[in-house]
Amino acid sequence: MEDSNYKTLQIKRKSPNSRVFNLVINRPSRGNALSADFFTEFPAALSSLDRNPDVAVVVLSGAGKHFCTGIDLHLLNSITHDAGSAEEGRYREKLRREIKSMQQTVTAVEECRKPVIAAVHGACIGGGVDIITACDLRYCTEQAEFSVKEVDLAITADLGTLQRLPGIVGFGNAMELALTARHFSGLEAMRLGLVSRVFGDREAMEKGVAEVAEGIAGRSPLAIIGTKRVLIKSRDMALQQGLDYVATWNSAVLISDDLKEAVSAHLQKRKSLFAKL
Repeated sequence: MEDSNYKTLQIKRKSPNSRVFNLVINRPSRGNALSADFFTEFPAALSSLDRNPDVAVVVLSGAGKHFCTGIDLHLLNSITHDAGSAEEGRYREKLRREIKSMQQTVTAVEECRKPVIAAVHGACIGGGVDIITACDLRYCTEQAEFSVKEVDLAITADLGTLQRLPGIVGFGNAMELALTARHFSGLEAMRLGLVSRVFGDREAMEKGVAEVAEGIAGRSPLAIIGTKRVLIKSRDMALQQGLDYVATWNSAVLISDDLKEAVSAHLQKRKSLFAKL
């Protein structure tokens, strides 16, 4: 499954028999800045990958020198330009709907049943941080550079960083990064817990991330999507609510051919073979 119909994205299969697919932000001439087209295409691409039974894991990366340099300034400029061309109350109501739609573009990462792994090189700025904080796993190169940039553009970040980042790096660290908009390295990102591992260069990262993704892809798809969903739901629940949610989830999917196959493979000391989802 390779799709060239997108203006801002590419979908590539790692290899013909692999269940790992690469979703690439593809505006290298603009540093992969997020355009209006991206906000339409990204959730559509994730939905198509989610529905495709050949897909078990999605690796998200950027073409060219950077992962993502943030929202395209032309898009921001069009928002402010349009402000004076309509009745104020109606324009502000429209603006709220547009912000909510852009938020949903990022939330589509969490709503994708399949795990989404961010592989970051170069710059990951502003909207790029919004996106990776919604991903399930994050890796980067030593040369990667991050910034919660919005305050430098007189904006309060509104696409998810302020809501997700504190749960990843801690409230105090998130506050400091968001208020200062300072740039920080891949090594600091790992110390903060934003990424799980730092690689020496892009080639090493791509190889390492592929190994992680293939490992996940070889496991029970029911167990993988259940683990992702339960963790995301439990993040916003009290302990007992989370326990009740996972009990309900497992009562629905625990008894499956995947469980029988996993037990059988373990007893026979062989690799498990699971049906596609």
